[in-house]
Amino acid sequence: MEEHPEIIQAFTDALQKGMDYVQTHTPEEIAEVIAPQFAETELGTITTIITRYYEQDTWKSNLIFEQDSFDLLQDILETAGELTTRAPYEELVTTEYAKAAVK
Repeated sequence: MEEHPEIIQAFTDALQKGMDYVQTHTPEEIAEVIAPQFAETELGTITTIITRYYEQDTWKSNLIFEQDSFDLLQDILETAGELTTRAPYEELVTTEYAKAAVK
């Protein structure tokens, strides 16, 4: 990250572009675009799944990994017995690239 921040930023920008697309297109449009990645699944099924995500308001609008989400993830891992030591948010997470991608 220190040696090639431009690569990290370009990748993050591309991911954000996908998230922006999801926010501005219908489930039907999204299903059409991603259908080739799920060749074994009927378009109607893909559309139904995407519609369900829309109705549940599942998708975030950006990639910024906030501390409350980080803490929730650690809570889940801890409850599952997969985490014995919690990691400090400030030492593990950087949001600079995601914040720049949103602008």
